[in-house]
Amino acid sequence: MSTADTDRDMGDLELALRRLTRPLIKVLIARGVTAPVLYRMIKGLYVEVAERDFRLDGAVPTDSRISVLTGVHRKDVRSLRQAGSRGEPAATRTASLMATVIGRWLAAPEFTDADGRPRPLARQPGEGPSFEGLVRAISTDVRPRTVLDELLRQGAVRVDEDSDQVTLSAEALIDRDDGEDRFHFFALNLGDHLSAAGENVLADGEAPFLERAVFYNNLTPDSLDRIEARAGSLAKTALTDLNRFAYSRQQADDRVEAASHRFRFGVYFYREDEEAATGPGDGGPGDGAEEESSRLEGLTP
Repeated sequence: MSTADTDRDMGDLELALRRLTRPLIKVLIARGVTAPVLYRMIKGLYVEVAERDFRLDGAVPTDSRISVLTGVHRKDVRSLRQAGSRGEPAATRTASLMATVIGRWLAAPEFTDADGRPRPLARQPGEGPSFEGLVRAISTDVRPRTVLDELLRQGAVRVDEDSDQVTLSAEALIDRDDGEDRFHFFALNLGDHLSAAGENVLADGEAPFLERAVFYNNLTPDSLDRIEARAGSLAKTALTDLNRFAYSRQQADDRVEAASHRFRFGVYFYREDEEAATGPGDGGPGDGAEEESSRLEGLTP
C-alpha cells in the first residue's frame, strides 16, 4: 500500500472515529466524565486489547511490544497490567438476571400459551408453572421474592392479589426505564454492534456479520411518527420470534461440548431534524454530508 493510500485510509478512519465517538462524548459530558478520566480509561483499554488480540503464535506480548503497538509508555503498560481488570458490577449481574427471566418467560413452552404469549404464573409452586419455579430454574443465588420486587419496581410485571398470579407486561422486552439497566444494555448492545461492524471493516473478503440499516430523509414529523410506530411493531415481532427460536436451540444444545458460543441480535431506530442538528465538517449531523437519498445501506456480505 502506498503512502498516499495509507494517508487516505487514516483520514477516512479519523472521520469515522469522530462520528462514532460524538454521541459517546455527549453521554460522558452529561454524566460528568471528564477528558482526563476518559484518557486514563482509553490507555488501559489499549493495553488490554493489545495483550489479548495481538499475540504472536499465542505468546503473551511483552511490555515493550505492547508499548510499541499502542504508544503507551512501557512504565504505564507495566502498571496497567499489574492493576488488572475490575470484576463485573452487581448492577450488571442484576440486569442480566432480569433479562434472562423475562426472556425465558417469553420463550419456554411451559411458560407460554398455545399462541406463544407469556402465561400468567402462580407466584408460589403448585400444580402448574410458577414464578418461583421460573426464577429458581435460572438462579438459586437470588431469592424469587427479590426478583419479583425488582420487576415490579421496573413495571415489567404486575401481581393479581386475588389470584396470587404474576403477569408479564406486554412491553417488557422493549421498555427498560431503569437507570442501571440503561447503562448495562448501552454497553452490551453498542459493544456487540461495534464489534460486528469492526470485524466487517477488517475482513479481507466478504463481511462476516449481518449489518444493515434503512435510511430516508426529507420526511415530515408525522411521517416519522408513523414509520417509528411501524418499526417498533416489526422489532417486537422479530425479537419475540428469535428469542423463542434461540431458546429452543439452547435447550437442544444442552450438554453439547461445542455449546460455548453466543450471539446478540438487535434493532434500533434513530430520528432527528437535520436542519436543527449541528456538527462541523466531519460527517456528523447537520454538516451537509448526507445528500438527499433513500436506501437500504450496510456492508455487503
